Amino acid sequence: MKSIKILEAFSSLRVLVVGDLMFDHYIWGDVQRISPEAPVPVVHCQRETHTAGGGANVALNLASLGATVRLAGAIGADAAGERLVELLQGAGVDTALCLADAKRPTILKTRVLARTQQLCRIDYEGAASAYTLESNPELLAAIEGSDAVIFSDYAKGVISQGLFSELLAHARRHGKVVSLDPKPSRHLDFHGVGLITPNRHEALELAGLPEPDHGEAYPLAEVCRLIFERHGPELLIITLGADGMAICRGGAVERTLSTEAREVFDVSGAGDTVIATLTAALAAGASAVEAARLANHAAGIVVSKIGTARVDPEELRASLNSSPEED
Repeated sequence: MKSIKILEAFSSLRVLVVGDLMFDHYIWGDVQRISPEAPVPVVHCQRETHTAGGGANVALNLASLGATVRLAGAIGADAAGERLVELLQGAGVDTALCLADAKRPTILKTRVLARTQQLCRIDYEGAASAYTLESNPELLAAIEGSDAVIFSDYAKGVISQGLFSELLAHARRHGKVVSLDPKPSRHLDFHGVGLITPNRHEALELAGLPEPDHGEAYPLAEVCRLIFERHGPELLIITLGADGMAICRGGAVERTLSTEAREVFDVSGAGDTVIATLTAALAAGASAVEAARLANHAAGIVVSKIGTARVDPEELRASLNSSPEED
């Protein structure tokens, strides 16, 4: 199946995203002086923007690619939660399973940037226990009505072992494509999941290996072998930053793809774009290599933008057309 045909098939897909939901707030400005009150820059605010983060960004990526998307997670009954839901619904995402509660704040990340350089980030969030999501008949029915399920774990509390195990078993019983963007610090048991998409650092953690010393090569083959021994996914795709992607199956590296990024301005949210594109492609019938190639192009586009971003289908189509397909 060729990449453009895979992309065209996204419009017939139904995908459920379950995960930690965040609202990203950007303050854009300029710095021309240092504060007389403390040795810190004074940022003259020029504009503010808001977008979705975490699982909500995965959902927006899928919607941008043309899929029909349902999103499940936990938000606060507050202004940030209302604005996040409004943003998602405006993109066509079904938010009926995004549960609001006044006992927790919506997770909000405010980033202050001066001339594209991030100066600081301010986080607002409650304890992980405040965001616990319980399985329910509506969530199980959403799995049955979807072609694929994505678990977006940012270690904020939504995805517990109990919830994950129950939903994974239900999805597998119904033959769904299931993928997980894991956080190694959670120590989740995810044996039997169809796809995991760690970055190079997360892959080392999942394998139980330290960071290589300066000048040492990344131990890709060993990382791949140990992850399959420890966690047993059906498919492992590691994002390697400037070194592209590695496609691994059965404990061995099957293929590596060179990066498609031309310029890298901001990697925020790139992992969300990767798992969204990979999962949609696999659900559309693509092979692992075809799916990875598509996701590699999508990631190359979003890292060239500043802030959490999504890939535009026309940009993706142009990128695919500019690069010949490999066998």
